Amino acid sequence: MAEQRNLILAVVLSAIVLFGWQYFVAQPQMERERARQTEQQAAPGAAGLPAPTLPKALPREEALAQAPRVAIETPSLRGSINLAGGRFDDLRLRHYHEQPDPASPEIELLSPSTSEHPYFVEFGWLAAPGTNAHPADATTQWTQTEGGQLSPGNDVVLSYEDSGLRFTRRISVDASYMFTLTDRVENQSAAPATLYPYALVNRRNLPVFTANWIVHQGFIGVANGVLQDPSYADLGKENTSRAFESTGGWAGITDKYWMAAIIPPAQGKMTANFKAFDENATKAYQSDYRLEARTIAPGGMTEISQRLFAGAKVVNVIEGYDSQLGITGFNMAIDWGWFWIFTKPIFHAIEIITRFVGNFGVAILLLTVGIKLLFFPLASTSYRAMSRMKKLQPEMERLREVYKEDKVAQQTALMELYKKEKVNPLAGCLPMLIQIPVFFSLYKVLFVTIEMRHAPFFGWIKDLSAPEPISLFNLFGLIPWTPPHFLMIGVFGILMGITMWIQTNLNPPAADPAQARIFAFMPIIFTFMLAGFPAGLVIYWAWNNLLSIAQQIYIMKRTGTPVDLFDRLRGMRERLRRGEPAEKPAGPPD
Repeated sequence: MAEQRNLILAVVLSAIVLFGWQYFVAQPQMERERARQTEQQAAPGAAGLPAPTLPKALPREEALAQAPRVAIETPSLRGSINLAGGRFDDLRLRHYHEQPDPASPEIELLSPSTSEHPYFVEFGWLAAPGTNAHPADATTQWTQTEGGQLSPGNDVVLSYEDSGLRFTRRISVDASYMFTLTDRVENQSAAPATLYPYALVNRRNLPVFTANWIVHQGFIGVANGVLQDPSYADLGKENTSRAFESTGGWAGITDKYWMAAIIPPAQGKMTANFKAFDENATKAYQSDYRLEARTIAPGGMTEISQRLFAGAKVVNVIEGYDSQLGITGFNMAIDWGWFWIFTKPIFHAIEIITRFVGNFGVAILLLTVGIKLLFFPLASTSYRAMSRMKKLQPEMERLREVYKEDKVAQQTALMELYKKEKVNPLAGCLPMLIQIPVFFSLYKVLFVTIEMRHAPFFGWIKDLSAPEPISLFNLFGLIPWTPPHFLMIGVFGILMGITMWIQTNLNPPAADPAQARIFAFMPIIFTFMLAGFPAGLVIYWAWNNLLSIAQQIYIMKRTGTPVDLFDRLRGMRERLRRGEPAEKPAGPPD
């Protein structure tokens, strides 16, 4: 009995350590990291060296007003192109807001280099060594020569001349998030000119965000069909770089839902580079590439077409660019994860169902029914095995009692019993094994696909990709207090716990009293662990449990196995009334 008490105590203490670590260690560390990122601009330089003087960051609107601009207005984007350097440094996403409330500010994707959080894209030309020309680069002052506001079907043309070289850039944009830049260089001088086309995405002073192993954030690109995806921390910790060469492909910087990516010609040979470095005491991250040199004879010209994706990672849009524009591996921009073989079909199934029902949450419920029907034969086999195991429980208890001093003989006798009755004691694990990849894949879908972001369900759930906003521990919003993450147990979190408890009590009870007590604690532990997950996932888990309960009761009745759940509940009530433990210790039958 002492060993059993120690085992139960170990389980309880483990749960306390888990929740205590989250509340007292992990959460304060996260707050300190947020503070560190916020104060990063004022960080000192290396020991023994003076810190570089930082130019004062300007409010975004003031930074935008520092240079002449070409306006951008599309169904998906609004912003402008900076004529100083021809930079894309002002983009907002019209369909996405910071909060579920559509009146909240639009998502700001790109920002000028003099703003608080610089994030910009630049295309240009580098001069070969020995070339006197000053090609188009970050310091170029472009002039708009054609067009007005950039919009789908309305291109703009920029131009620039230096040392006998005339640069002309035509920019077009589609209705989603793809820009096309066609650069022409004419050599009007008496000497040949050798130039290298380049493009870069630069980001500095990252805004505060929560890093998560579930989704990739940082550098991203594809080289020769292979994904390249170091995180900010991978290169930023030691200010390192990673170079690769490729024919075609692309490179950029991605967040959870948004991305800026530069795309060379499909057959262009690029030398790409991801790097992290300190710039004016601020951490900077840059994804860039340089294409092969182009030599332009006197009186000759060259032309190159490149693309820029800057926007939301909408699945259908990303996959459309991959197939229609022939951008190799562009669909890898969405982090489907290791279980992509489940994740992608689950997403597309939810999306198709949503077209008919108009609600992602309802679509998740209907998809769960479909998954249960799909695996019904396998689950039925499992539940039948569990029912037979439940019928064998008295005989199993008798054998354990007979051979309690000889564990080897006990196991041999039990295995003979399983063989005689054609029962697999592990068959009851199959439903759980089936659920694990589906559960994780749905979690991934809810976490990484922008279609789920701010998708409402009903009532208090305004965002299926976020945890329930109410909790048992603040009386479901009646108390003006936000509990720590692990105490955010909402209505569906409670339903999930209740259905898990019912499932546990429908299964054959463990013969070992210590194991029985551990199993009794599991629904409580899992409720605390899972209730803070995205609401869509908790709804799925509770609904899936409910369907499993109905299926299990149906199979138990068909196989003649008594459904003694209500008898157990009445027994628990009677024992509690008498002041006895709620669960009768498992043991030999009376």
